Amino acid sequence: MFYRLALKRKENSSIQEGFQVKKQFNKKLKEDWFMSLLLETGAPIVTVFGGSGFIGRYVVSRMAKLGWRVKVAVRNPNHAIFLKTYGEVGQIEILQSNVLSQSSVLSATEGSMAVINCVAGKLMETNSAVSRRIYVDAANFISKAASLSRVKKLVHISALGVERALDSKYAISKAQGEKNIIQNFSKTVILRPSIIYSVDDNFTTNLMTILSLLPVFPLYYNGKTKFSPIHVSNFCEIILKIINKNISDQIIECIGPEELSFKEIIKKLLISIDKKRFLIQMPIKIAKLSAFFLEKLPKPLLTRDQLNLLKYDNIPSGDYKTNNDLGLEAKLKFEDEISKYSYMWKKGGEYSKKFNK
Repeated sequence: MFYRLALKRKENSSIQEGFQVKKQFNKKLKEDWFMSLLLETGAPIVTVFGGSGFIGRYVVSRMAKLGWRVKVAVRNPNHAIFLKTYGEVGQIEILQSNVLSQSSVLSATEGSMAVINCVAGKLMETNSAVSRRIYVDAANFISKAASLSRVKKLVHISALGVERALDSKYAISKAQGEKNIIQNFSKTVILRPSIIYSVDDNFTTNLMTILSLLPVFPLYYNGKTKFSPIHVSNFCEIILKIINKNISDQIIECIGPEELSFKEIIKKLLISIDKKRFLIQMPIKIAKLSAFFLEKLPKPLLTRDQLNLLKYDNIPSGDYKTNNDLGLEAKLKFEDEISKYSYMWKKGGEYSKKFNK
């Protein structure tokens, strides 16, 4: 269509100019995978596993706004009904899906042009068998289903540093899941983000709650572990652009605009909630002993596996391309973004110590 309109507008142009327009249009189609799908098939379909989770619901919302039909594959559809309000009537379909069943996963991917795996599990999971089922087995079933359903692209969300933390059960499971995916489906983009944060995360919000309640906060490994926090909206934009562009068969490390040590993150959070706390260096032997007991709780504040992860910097390895290398720069800065919701932990705020008395 673009080609014909271009020719009509340039009736007096030479044939050579017409060929030039067509060449430019063909180049645009190769670069913009989403546009080519629209021209060929109309509204494309994407299946999002874990679509009701922290990252998943942002992905569902953005995909719907771009005109995609979205199939949200979740364990409990009743917990995902709210996602239907993110799109037009009939645009978002909620499916009951068991990611540990090949037939169930295959049913969710049939007819889709793209699949996004946002199944995250729990970083604080202490049961290695559960971690394996989520990070290894589910990834295996989803990638096999993507191959059998002949989808155009699979985007799998992993984690930064999984190849380095060889003494972490979480990292080992994540790395094995990646290997399974690569073996099963070549048209895969694996995203390895650093810490993803937002107003509804389990990272900054939990830390601000602890900092608002306790007079002392422990630092492990002297608080020197480095991170490159990326805001969830920036991370979702990366996912969308990768889906829409001719990018596949890659591992991409996803980072924010700055590198911060854990101590720097804590200090920024304290400033943001107007609190002063003593930051103490926790000897690792005492930390491990504490973690041994804390991980027995239903919702552990710390696990031994987390301590193992904290030994390694959560920044680009240099072995793979980053989102910046692909022109997908994340621009939202940590301090600026947390200031937009940290008021809830300030004096008189919803989660402040005084408010809850």
